[in-house]
Amino acid sequence: MQNGVLYLIPTVIADNSLGMIPPDIREVIIHTNIYIVENIKTARRFIKAVYKEKNIDDCTFVELDKHQNYRFDDSILTEVFQGKNIGLMSEAGVPCIADPGNKVVEAAHEMDITVVPLSGPSAIIMALMASGFNGQQFTFNGYLPIETGERKGRLQQMESLAKKGITQIFMDTPYRNQKLLDEIISNCKFDTMLCIACNITAQDEFIKTLPLSEWKKRKPDLNKKPAIFVLGK
Repeated sequence: MQNGVLYLIPTVIADNSLGMIPPDIREVIIHTNIYIVENIKTARRFIKAVYKEKNIDDCTFVELDKHQNYRFDDSILTEVFQGKNIGLMSEAGVPCIADPGNKVVEAAHEMDITVVPLSGPSAIIMALMASGFNGQQFTFNGYLPIETGERKGRLQQMESLAKKGITQIFMDTPYRNQKLLDEIISNCKFDTMLCIACNITAQDEFIKTLPLSEWKKRKPDLNKKPAIFVLGK
């Protein structure tokens, strides 16, 4: 009997954007009945949207425990040795990028399980693509420190690297995005270039690259909207 594999399955990053999911994802979902996910409810909804005929009640779901540093019962991975495929799904976008799914993949490699990444929408990569900045050298910094002094220092450090041509990508929780934009404008130089990519793949997608002097004059409404920020040259 041939072993199964661990599929890294991308999900949508905005409502009504199922068309962004490649057709081969459907074939994987047809043949996969075990899933490790961040949220069971949204995972079930996504699977049914991709393949309406899927019998969800026949599927097994294991949820990553966000209260315990995203721990999970890795014994579920041994199902691949019985010929069963397992799907790893992020809450939004591709697994393991700004996402705790890497812990599952780490365990899979330790168990000598084949890991198959599948292509799909990633807000981080799509923001970089659309920014006009250097895509040969870039850093994804994730979430910035919450403490004001550390946050200011990190912004200025990223600004310095961006001016050298090393593109800097970062993000925050949606309800803090408006404040983050104000902090970028306050703590960085007016000639620094910033790309804001908001609601990527949604109907009201907004992506624009401008110097901070222009952003100060025409601040977009980012309140409670998912956004990626990119500093570049």
